[in-house]
Amino acid sequence: MKENRIAIISPVDDAYSETFIQAHKNLLKGKVYFYYGTLAKQKLSGFGILENTWKKPFYKIQRNFFQKNYSWYYQQILLDSFKQNKIDVVLAEYGNTIGPYLPVLRKLNLPLIVHFHGYDASILEVIEINKSYKDIFEYASFIIVVSRKMEEDILRLGCPRAKLIYNVYGPNDLFFNNQPDFLNLQFFAAGRFVDKKAPHYTILAFQKVIKEFPKAKLIMAGDGPLIYSCKNLVRFLGLEKNVLFVGVLDQKKMSKYLEKSLAFVQHSVRTEYGDMEGTPLTILEASAAALPVISTRHGGIVDIIKENKSGFLVNEHDVEGMAKSMRKLLCNNKLAKEMGEKGRGIIKNSFTLSRHISVLNDLLYEVKKQDKSIK
Repeated sequence: MKENRIAIISPVDDAYSETFIQAHKNLLKGKVYFYYGTLAKQKLSGFGILENTWKKPFYKIQRNFFQKNYSWYYQQILLDSFKQNKIDVVLAEYGNTIGPYLPVLRKLNLPLIVHFHGYDASILEVIEINKSYKDIFEYASFIIVVSRKMEEDILRLGCPRAKLIYNVYGPNDLFFNNQPDFLNLQFFAAGRFVDKKAPHYTILAFQKVIKEFPKAKLIMAGDGPLIYSCKNLVRFLGLEKNVLFVGVLDQKKMSKYLEKSLAFVQHSVRTEYGDMEGTPLTILEASAAALPVISTRHGGIVDIIKENKSGFLVNEHDVEGMAKSMRKLLCNNKLAKEMGEKGRGIIKNSFTLSRHISVLNDLLYEVKKQDKSIK
């Protein structure tokens, strides 16, 4: 079979927290064309803005003559790009991305795989706005989800079970090379400072262990709208020497922090507006790096962390429970090491990046073959 020509449609180009999209972009088998932005401001990696085409005046004349709306105009530009690049199959990143593109896909009879990631299957407003999910479920060949909770939610939204594929991300292989020494009284947290990751709860839980372990440290990596609130909370609690904010880290720097930490901590919660995690990649990375994880019974976290074996899980908003779990590991680095090794084994056996990409490759070739048989 000849090389697959894959169009990835994504709302973003290079969000630091969405390394799974970069993995799809760089590791899928075939020729990948990466389209990003909105339909009205569509860009193609290596080309630029699609509207900067010599056919632009022609499409404008057509739109005016046939009294079409602007969506039609931008769809013609995208359709032309798909034709020019001889696209075989489309992979949509996030369920709420693909709705405006469906007319183009239908016209070209292009097979579609939609990859849900988190907020697109949980935020109530997003689900309400995207009533086209019904059309997406009908047209798409496969719908990919990254947690069992998300699988339940997508089924409730009307997706046929036969189209659902459970395919959790995998960590970069470099994390499997980590050899943590468990000598430091240090916890590590990484991710966007947003409501669903509730970084303030992690700080409040850590504050509860400081009296007993005054030399303990909490390293927090990442950025986001809650970063300054969290920094103010640390100042208010007098924890400036114990809680350190290190900004956005690449995977190599993150790996080094994990190697010098006792456990990875994250207090994920479902927000009032419905937002919740899929399966956090940072938790997969921490487990691959042989660190125990202290987190919440939330989203896909319960699928990968085995309670009291590869980490500790508490209920959402249970700050005292999280603090108690921190104390357990601060008192017993042997337990931390045993849990970390257990977690690494689980990731190696069931949640590698190569497995995740292999499943995607198989699906992309399967829908291409199905499409050819139809034609």
